[in-house]
Amino acid sequence: MIRRATVLFLAALLPLLAGAGQAQAAGYRYWSFWERDGSAWTYATVGPSLSRPADGDVQGFRFSVSEDSGDAAKPRGAAGFDTICAKTPAKDGTKRVALVIDFGTPGDAPSGEKPPAGRTACAQVAEDATTAEALASVAKPLRYDSNALLCAIAGYPAKGCGEQVATDGKDSSPTETAGTAETAGSAEDDGGSGPSVGLIAGAAVVVVLGAAAVWQVRRRA
Repeated sequence: MIRRATVLFLAALLPLLAGAGQAQAAGYRYWSFWERDGSAWTYATVGPSLSRPADGDVQGFRFSVSEDSGDAAKPRGAAGFDTICAKTPAKDGTKRVALVIDFGTPGDAPSGEKPPAGRTACAQVAEDATTAEALASVAKPLRYDSNALLCAIAGYPAKGCGEQVATDGKDSSPTETAGTAETAGSAEDDGGSGPSVGLIAGAAVVVVLGAAAVWQVRRRA
């Protein structure tokens, strides 16, 4: 009798604990950086200030809210080099880099801001130029934070930089920022030095329901 009651109690408890964990889900609002590999986008392994694309490369930026690089939204729209750079002839001593800039959706926009329409541009820059330099040549003004994190392209967004937001899109921790998608995921996993509120609430539920189950078993015995 006691064993059966315990099994039923744990089965009923699992959905409650799962719900408590999901309530803590959060993401970061930031510009992600992508590289075009054939017909697919791949998340860049280095930042735009370190990337040195070759002539003919296609690179993209997407503003969105995501938990980490694994679920980051990819740039939308045309991504062909021949199309984007069709009107920019090759020139000695320079290279051409096709850029796709996706300002994201209204749902990902900071409060009070509206994302501009997406755009493409062909940046013709020096042969040793970085992606950041190519971007600056066609989409000013750019804004960076003190850690060299790209915060805004063409002035969007007007403020904020990698802030943490709840799953409903509202700011949940404006003071925390994501250096990259990878560090954003790490910051979320660390979750500070103590247990989360959801975990504490879940533990409280365990105690209360556990006591009730034991009382019922003894009462029936």
